[in-house]
Amino acid sequence: MATVEGGDLFELEQFVGGMLKSLEPAARRSLFRRVATTMRRQNRDRIRAQKNPDGSRFAPRKDPPEPVMGNFAVKFLYPSGGSGPPRLVMMKSWEKQGPIFTGFDVEAGGIRSFEYAKVIKWLRVDPADENKGAGRIRNRRTIKQRAMFRKIGRSLQAGQSDHEAWIGFGGMVAAVATVHQFGLTDKPARHAREVRYARRELLGMTAAEREELLDAVIEHLMAG
Repeated sequence: MATVEGGDLFELEQFVGGMLKSLEPAARRSLFRRVATTMRRQNRDRIRAQKNPDGSRFAPRKDPPEPVMGNFAVKFLYPSGGSGPPRLVMMKSWEKQGPIFTGFDVEAGGIRSFEYAKVIKWLRVDPADENKGAGRIRNRRTIKQRAMFRKIGRSLQAGQSDHEAWIGFGGMVAAVATVHQFGLTDKPARHAREVRYARRELLGMTAAEREELLDAVIEHLMAG
């Protein structure tokens, strides 16, 4: 989480002296609301541009292993996710990539993904099942799919009090963001080995963004 506090901005103290401290709490909240909104927009725009605060581009995503395409039907029992009996899965069009395989689930009538290690039992596919209709899966990644953090920017939160302004992520998104922000290790899937992720700084501030923020603060104070 990135935080900007009134007493920590040396540049603001130079420009506006004791004006921040002299503001009423409501006025400070209004000011820090503008600061938080500006920081949120700046960071969302930079994440969309796939850039770190120093201007460098995010380390590219590692190419995943080539998928193993299935040209035959598979049938198996898989945990239902609750206390009920396992569910029957029948797939004709499928691919396996690492510990996950994905295909058109005939019974569910749509694309589904399964963990290979969680299959309870593989079943024999009857000749009659081979002729069942099934959808097809596509294996072409678009530019949007190759870009990282397409959705994480939407989860960027902002807030303020009469003492500070902040931006950050919450819940599971925060865990994912932390791994990339500091280049930590994590498991790409539940049963996969831990890997170290490249450092990609989702939150931060460039010199231009800091200058824009200072201008917004000064403009707000002068208007008040």
